[in-house]
Amino acid sequence: MIRCTRHAAAFCLLLLVALLANATRVQVFTAGHYAANPANRRAEIDRYEKPRGAVLVAGRPVTGSRDSGGRLRYERTYTEGPLYAPVTGYSSQTYGTSLIERAADGVLSGADERLAAFPWWDGLNRTRRRGGDVVTTIEPAMQRAAFRGLGRKKGAVAAVEPRTGRILALASSPSYDPALLSGNGRAVEAAWRRLNRAPDRPMLNRAIRETYPPGSVFKVVTAAAALDSGLVTDIEAPTDSPDPYPLPGTATLLGNESDDCEDATLTDAFRVSCNTVFARLGVTVGQRTMAATARGFGFNERGLHIPSSVAVSTFDTRMDTAQLALSAIGQYDTTATPLQMATVAAAVANDGERMPPHLVDKVTDAAGHTLATRLRAAPRRAMSPAAAQQVQQMMVDVVEHGSGRNAAIEGATVGGKTGTAQHGRHNEGVPYAWFISWAKTDETGEPEVAVAVVVEDAAADRTEISGGGSAAPIARAVMRAALR
Repeated sequence: MIRCTRHAAAFCLLLLVALLANATRVQVFTAGHYAANPANRRAEIDRYEKPRGAVLVAGRPVTGSRDSGGRLRYERTYTEGPLYAPVTGYSSQTYGTSLIERAADGVLSGADERLAAFPWWDGLNRTRRRGGDVVTTIEPAMQRAAFRGLGRKKGAVAAVEPRTGRILALASSPSYDPALLSGNGRAVEAAWRRLNRAPDRPMLNRAIRETYPPGSVFKVVTAAAALDSGLVTDIEAPTDSPDPYPLPGTATLLGNESDDCEDATLTDAFRVSCNTVFARLGVTVGQRTMAATARGFGFNERGLHIPSSVAVSTFDTRMDTAQLALSAIGQYDTTATPLQMATVAAAVANDGERMPPHLVDKVTDAAGHTLATRLRAAPRRAMSPAAAQQVQQMMVDVVEHGSGRNAAIEGATVGGKTGTAQHGRHNEGVPYAWFISWAKTDETGEPEVAVAVVVEDAAADRTEISGGGSAAPIARAVMRAALR
């Protein structure tokens, strides 16, 4: 009897050891495999068990959470969704996250360890903490001015504060309502298909994720290269430029829309946007200097996050002289996001110092206690102060006496540059209308805002007035909102 009892006890002990070994295997060694299994919905259910943190604009939430009563309990809600979609992105139970919703997902979802007083204890009992909040740099009045200005036009607006790099407005048109994608089910799937198949691509953030040929607004960069290299020492002196200009090594003659470009001064060439003058300047300055200047303004900078990722704006570093001539006027393979061109205008307004742009000031826990603030980034020298002041002077001349008159604001000093960028096969596409600018009040004399506007479906006017007519009024509305 005792022998049978011992055998039974040994067998039970063996079963217990096997059970503990299997539990250890499942919970420690293969936990990741089970967690990643599509059939396991526990993590997904836990993720939506509590409300998501908010994205704040001027201290007010533009996102929220709604109790759906389903297994995936809380769905994302959006206040003025289309207005702030280029800032927030979407948070979907079906399709994941984008933009700030993705970049700050750890804080918003409650998974970030900074939200816990005792992270090890929360990890042990798998507590899902309440999500924290993300405080953005967006100014509501400027965001609305940008959105209204674009209206039904296809395009984008980016506005930054020159001295700090804070992004004050980020608009993209057409837009969409992220709330359509928040939940799950057939309605969400249908909305996803409809938005992704739409020919106008409303889910594309044109302000930071689309690159365009910058056209004549890139002449700001070429002017900076010419001034800093010493090629131009007097902006009121003739530039010895022919009209038309033979592209080096080709039989192609580059012309102008204006008749006043032959041997024009840099000031006059900038005001009427002479292609011949700036193409020749780019070639004379040389590829290395042009590329270095473009890099100083932020071109070819990879890995930029605001915290959402930003598409790379490009200036080729290997090309022949004819291609260099076209690149110097913002054509050939030169591309830029609207945020990049707003940064160019901001660097000019800030006496040549470029502040890296950012969209988030700080993150907090649900009670409003600060978890982290953005450290002030070191400024980067894009051009010398002397050259910046000369380019400022030329940009003011464009607004006061040139094609940028539609951007003038009473009681403020405004500098700008219009542009019409050709694109498509043989340049047959409808030109993109550009306008970049900055503004400062006459009282403070400090630059308050820099703006870039691109309109994709501007009237097919292939002169510089297209940028002044289609894009400049939008920039003016945004700058007026900033100066108020």
